[in-house]
Amino acid sequence: MTQLTLALFQNDSIKLDPPAQSAALRKAAENAAVANAGLLVSPELYMSGYNIPGQVEGIAEPITGDFIQSVRQIARDTGVAILCGYPEQGEGGVYNSAALIGNDGQLLVNHRKLHLSGPYEKSHFIVDCNKVQVCDIGGVKVAPLICYDVEFPEAVRAASLAGAELVAVPTALVEQFAFLTRTLIPTRAFENGLFVAYANHAGSEADLNYCGLSTVARPDGSFSQAEGAGEELLVVTIDTDDIAACRARLPYLNDRRTDLLSQ
Repeated sequence: MTQLTLALFQNDSIKLDPPAQSAALRKAAENAAVANAGLLVSPELYMSGYNIPGQVEGIAEPITGDFIQSVRQIARDTGVAILCGYPEQGEGGVYNSAALIGNDGQLLVNHRKLHLSGPYEKSHFIVDCNKVQVCDIGGVKVAPLICYDVEFPEAVRAASLAGAELVAVPTALVEQFAFLTRTLIPTRAFENGLFVAYANHAGSEADLNYCGLSTVARPDGSFSQAEGAGEELLVVTIDTDDIAACRARLPYLNDRRTDLLSQ
């Protein structure tokens, strides 16, 4: 049995103010540590705020920049691993990225969003050829994805086949699509026999109204959820024993027709 307590930081971002966002993240990590959480998950593009058309390039930072260095220090100081979204200035342009930092402050994974959503993202960000990556957090195999990525069954299946027990997802989900937190997210967990942690923004940014409803979905399709669209730190403990039990009951992975399907 391996248990890991998750803290999902449903944050009302202070747009274009990385130092303020770093300070808020520190407070959230301190509260997560008090709750004995081993992993804190932030929303998508936490550093800058999500809805910043025309300003992405000006605020983006490399993985070695001040903001991610501050996240690494927060992880070291609190002993909590952190998955944090940020606009990454990389080779050839800006990536919609999420850095997974261990509780010792070391960079474990830098996930670049695989699937860009809509005209805004496609005009401000570029994609890489990186694949789903898995690392260990407190004895649990964790794979980061970002928002739209999780809506593709192939992405979560790739994580599952790579050994992931938890898919951790910073997101920016608006009210129009709130139903996804109650339907698609639990389905991804159920059909792959793993956990999905889905951390959303709170409040609004310009014309985007976020639904909140950050969610931890379990392998049996049940889920825990934030109360609404306001700021909240959702704390949920997961147990990897649930994975084996659910996969034994519904062995989707073993029963796949790999002779007919590519994966």
